[in-house]
Amino acid sequence: MKFQADRASLLKALAHVQSVVEKRNTIPILANVMIAVREGKLTLTATDMEIAVVEDVAATTSRNGACTAPAATLYEIVRKLPEGAPIELDHPGGDAQLALRAGRYATKLVVLPTEDFPAMTAGSLPHRFDIPAAQLRGLIDRTRFAISTEETRYYLNGIYLHVAEGEDGKVLRGVATDGHRLARVELPLPEGAGGMPGVIVPRKTVAELRKLLEEMVGTVAVALSDTRIQFQVDAVLLTSKLIDGTFPEYERVIPRGNDKVMRVGREDFSAAVARVAAISAERSRPVKLTLDRNLLVLSAASAEQGTASEELDGERVHYTATPLEIGFQARYLNDITDQIENEVEFCFADGASPTVVRDAADTSALYVLMPMRV
Repeated sequence: MKFQADRASLLKALAHVQSVVEKRNTIPILANVMIAVREGKLTLTATDMEIAVVEDVAATTSRNGACTAPAATLYEIVRKLPEGAPIELDHPGGDAQLALRAGRYATKLVVLPTEDFPAMTAGSLPHRFDIPAAQLRGLIDRTRFAISTEETRYYLNGIYLHVAEGEDGKVLRGVATDGHRLARVELPLPEGAGGMPGVIVPRKTVAELRKLLEEMVGTVAVALSDTRIQFQVDAVLLTSKLIDGTFPEYERVIPRGNDKVMRVGREDFSAAVARVAAISAERSRPVKLTLDRNLLVLSAASAEQGTASEELDGERVHYTATPLEIGFQARYLNDITDQIENEVEFCFADGASPTVVRDAADTSALYVLMPMRV
């Protein structure tokens, strides 16, 4: 195998594939990237046995072949080479080392057999549809903060992607919850997605996919089965196993009769929560909301630090229901309001029941937040 590639193209591809590689693993081959030249095309592949990333890279090829090399080391070498440097990689085959040359710099890397490299991209994926990258990016951003990190409840360690009945017909819905808060986002149902099964996309896959979507402007091709999902993002193919579990019946925890409605400016509210919560060094940082007619008082107390409060009045708050006191974890409040662009709408039942939070101008997303005692 022999090819020449420019540093920028190779570095971008190596950044994508090496982030999938497990830094600590007991199987040496999983620390490597597969580098293959076939029919004049250069392809890089990395996997941790749960996710696989395959990326085509622009290159001038002169000999077909394949080898595997340490992903993190190769990435670091290319990253530290000067900008614009043409890079040549040459592997004569077998157990020979992989030679890398760029200008006056040269190195050789130990390779492992390509036969030991696991394949994850084979198999049938019967359900296929396209989705605009901006829509998929928005769905991820507005749900992933609520993904659980509790490994014992593994079925909550991802985004539940499924077809559901929305207010105006069928929608593609993404849901995440950790038991303390829930995020539900709806998108127009893509053509071809109607028959797809409900699937739970793992947290790590969501993070890798979001990186790939950062600058994409076109559409993403999605293919899936009951056990795997695949995303084609420009020149990158991301394949992942799905979480083998049953997502809970989340609709049962979404309150229906919360009739005490408060509307408040997002920036005013977020900034006030941050200022009031600064009094406490605790990670949970409870903040109390005291509501009266067109008046919101946010307050927090710490046994070690003291107390803090801030008022938001009628110009910035609209509330006409009966007085109410309720407490929330400050970080959870801000996690939700960070996803809202306009006015925030809170729908309360009482001081001890789950609260519904929405963007007052966008019905496609809904959040549920459990209160805490303050």
